[in-house]
Amino acid sequence: MDMNQYQEAACETAIFPKDKSLMYLTLGICGEAGEIAEKVKKHIRDNTSHHQLRESLILEIGDVMWYLANLADAIHVDMDWIAIQNIEKIKSRMNRNKIQGNGDNR
Repeated sequence: MDMNQYQEAACETAIFPKDKSLMYLTLGICGEAGEIAEKVKKHIRDNTSHHQLRESLILEIGDVMWYLANLADAIHVDMDWIAIQNIEKIKSRMNRNKIQGNGDNR
């Protein structure tokens, strides 16, 4: 499955108020990213197995992907295009020795 296929499948399962899609999906991404942080925090605290952490993270990463796919759809952008643009940006930063630092336009 490529990213656009995933996006299409994710959007077929979307049930939320479309007039509030940007807010709803952004909050969903934040919530799911927070769940990832919680899993890692509890792994550190409880010293759970790496297998348990891995399985939990797979599920949470999938949830983040679902929200991202729907957010991309809400702004009428294909996930494949976003992925390509992101890799090109990162490679450009690497080639210009600008990986470190901050700011979007480095």
